Amino acid sequence: MIGITYKDAGVDIDAGEEMVERIKPAVGRTMRPEVMSNVGGFASLVAIPKGYEEPLLVSGTDGVGTKLKIAFALDKHQTIGIDLVAMCANDVLAVGAEPLFFLDYYACSELSPRAGAEVVEGIAEGCVQAGAALVGGETAELPGFYQKGEYDLAGFVVGVVDKSKAIDGTTVKPGDAVIGIASSGLHSNGYSLARKVVEKSGVSLDATPEGFDMTLGEALLVPTRIYAKPVLACIREYDVKSVAHITGGGLLENIPRTLPDGLGVELDNNWHVPPIFTWLATQGPVAPRECMRTFNMGIGMTLVVPTEQSDGVIELLKSKGESATVIGRVREVPEGEARVIIEGI
Repeated sequence: MIGITYKDAGVDIDAGEEMVERIKPAVGRTMRPEVMSNVGGFASLVAIPKGYEEPLLVSGTDGVGTKLKIAFALDKHQTIGIDLVAMCANDVLAVGAEPLFFLDYYACSELSPRAGAEVVEGIAEGCVQAGAALVGGETAELPGFYQKGEYDLAGFVVGVVDKSKAIDGTTVKPGDAVIGIASSGLHSNGYSLARKVVEKSGVSLDATPEGFDMTLGEALLVPTRIYAKPVLACIREYDVKSVAHITGGGLLENIPRTLPDGLGVELDNNWHVPPIFTWLATQGPVAPRECMRTFNMGIGMTLVVPTEQSDGVIELLKSKGESATVIGRVREVPEGEARVIIEGI
């Protein structure tokens, strides 16, 4: 008797197997010597790297948000996986942790092996940039749950840091320098507002606005920078007291999360702002303060270091391919006053 099949219900096992075969080479690029199991099992075994005296495991999870809508609209899926890794790896970096391994969750209504493989290839590239092994994940085909052609992503990272070297901001003091490391663009935050502005403007994603060297769609899809390797190099050589990943909430809300009570920062507003932010602010219009608490405005990560070490940190970051500058200083903040002051805002 020929009965109803899983494929009749909307789940194509063959497509899933095809996707697994497509991603194997990309996953292989991410392996670390600590990985003790291969992708495809029920769980992954990873040893703690040698050289840690009192290792702490550090975990983080995140998604990509409505930036996915831009990927769907353009049918470009190669870089969205980098965003997924970046949002997780940059978070654990904020306590000084080295990303160790990563897992992903990919859910869709109907699996496209091509799109799915492109996403995972991007995840693998992100893992290579972060130094983390891609040790597994879950592909869930959920008929009728998502719109056709769309999917959702979640990522999970585990890092490691020595207890004595974990960064918690407690040694920050007034006068310390705030170093800003440049972002590549919007990263993966504020896309609900950005998409609202694009819709209101009526500008096509295929158009190239004045001052851009790429289309609007391409500018919105530029992947999030992964700061793990350059920032870990700084942590090993200098007294990095505080690290803030500038995500949702922007500079105004993320920097105070890494400072002791009673301290804040005064920022000089002297850094390069990529054209995408100026365009969004103008087209909205979006008020300057709203921009600062929604978008990263060109700064993807901040480090607090002793002033006398700031030049050395900046030179090391530049040698690792990052653009960085001193953007302000730490100050005492009376109770009830704003903890982040930005010149002109």
